[in-house]
Amino acid sequence: MEERRLRDLWREARELSFGTSGEVERLESPPTPLRFLRDYVAANKPCVISRAATLHWPAIGRSLWSDDAYLCRALNGRSVSVHLTPHGRADSLVPLPSAPGGGRGLCFATACSRSMEFSEALHLIAATGSPSSPVVAYAQQQHDCFRAEYSALAADVEPHIPWATEALACLPEAVNLWIGNGRSETSFHKDHYENLYVVVTGKKHFLLLPPTEAHRLYVRSYPAAQYVARTSSSSEDMGELKLEMLEPETLVPWCSVDPYPPSPEAMAEHRSSFPLYFEGPRPFECTLEAGEMLYLPSMWFHHVRQTPDCNGKTIAINYWYDMVFDIKYAYFNFLQTINYSPCTKESSWMLCNSSCDATLED
Repeated sequence: MEERRLRDLWREARELSFGTSGEVERLESPPTPLRFLRDYVAANKPCVISRAATLHWPAIGRSLWSDDAYLCRALNGRSVSVHLTPHGRADSLVPLPSAPGGGRGLCFATACSRSMEFSEALHLIAATGSPSSPVVAYAQQQHDCFRAEYSALAADVEPHIPWATEALACLPEAVNLWIGNGRSETSFHKDHYENLYVVVTGKKHFLLLPPTEAHRLYVRSYPAAQYVARTSSSSEDMGELKLEMLEPETLVPWCSVDPYPPSPEAMAEHRSSFPLYFEGPRPFECTLEAGEMLYLPSMWFHHVRQTPDCNGKTIAINYWYDMVFDIKYAYFNFLQTINYSPCTKESSWMLCNSSCDATLED
């Protein structure tokens, strides 16, 4: 009975608002501010806008950011932050250090962060895209990093998205730049921002789930850990990365589902452990080509993989606008307090207190 009610919610939300095809709506030209606000922001519905929205940007129209030499000249002498992991999945679930060999215990691991000169960072990102590299480098600092670390590139893109700024009645709170390789991957998570995400070079592959389907991702609390470099401080020899648990213990709520398990055995285990995800309606999917823009509504869960360009990198920029904490946020918070436990013999619904594992805080 309880699972049927959840599935009814997913079905009705898709039929009434998001669509049932699993495809993200595509627009051939930028929407007017009124249409963007009415049809997408108010409806909490994603869309992809064609290159017509960004072709006037020098970074895209003149392909400036596809040229490594141009980037290195523009950012000569600038230091940028690079995040290092053994596998390319920063901010993700990995086996606990005390549970080697794929043990069942998991922790939430963040990357080792290094500051280095931009040309070194660009070389390292491309080089660690090789499957034989024991470390993967990804420039994913966030925290308004474009307007800080990469401000020398400001003239190559717009400082904000004009029709979105007018619709949302504010300027972006943060503008972020992302430079990764084919091994860079972002696990399922959500953000409390209205997100305009533009791929400049390479491709990005998104899986999206609406807030109404939060239960499908089995959000649970995991102990936090961080990768640290054991030996070398050289950017050429990154040394061995060691995973260390944070002290005192810190619990982080995170999505348990990996949509792409690495082996048939892992897939079988995931299907058994997380049936609401694998047996539910398929996630919305889209691939962004260079120049295309995704409107990713606030609180939508998203998983991201990427395909690099001929130089071994993918570059994207995104604009985070503050979300409005309105009735939709109240509905979503209430939905998260409903704890559905399908793994028990008699599935149950219950209202949890504020420490419920299903509660996300960004």
